[in-house]
Amino acid sequence: MVKVEKKLSDSLKRINFIFKNEEIPTECVKSYKGFSLLGENFGSFEKGKNYRIEYFKAIPFIEKGILKVVASDKCDNVDVQRYAISERDDQKLIQRNNIYFLNKIKEFKFFMEKEVQYKLKPKIDLDRFNSYAMNIIDSRLLKLLKLSKSELSLDDERKLTTSEKLLYKHLADLIKIWRNFFIVN
Repeated sequence: MVKVEKKLSDSLKRINFIFKNEEIPTECVKSYKGFSLLGENFGSFEKGKNYRIEYFKAIPFIEKGILKVVASDKCDNVDVQRYAISERDDQKLIQRNNIYFLNKIKEFKFFMEKEVQYKLKPKIDLDRFNSYAMNIIDSRLLKLLKLSKSELSLDDERKLTTSEKLLYKHLADLIKIWRNFFIVN
């Protein structure tokens, strides 16, 4: 079992690494001259303009109040609550626009923590974010467990995030082995 856990954990880390290299839409809230490091330019940014920048590169600029994630792409406690309610209310797997939907929730928690740390939001908002995020994970996991007992249709496969596809494959294989052990002579 350790082999499966290690392989799954490594794969999930690789998926998260891919997400961190995806571009996110940002807006400049404070003009910044920019700098160059090892031959790569970071900036300049002009107040009010929008920029698409890799998530991992955007983090320091967001922390310093130079950039912010555009409103349409943010993921705070209100957004996570909306996702949690829709997952709870629909018994079928919901297809999200972003195949890294769960990774986005995981990574954007960082921004909520910073906003609470800088007293821009109350701690209760972070607590709600965490609670709703757990509800989403648990709801989707239950739906995934139900799916893993049968063959996955193309429609269902499109609804899975990248990390869920990985988990589905492992679950379906394990369930098939376990089931066959008891059924097949």
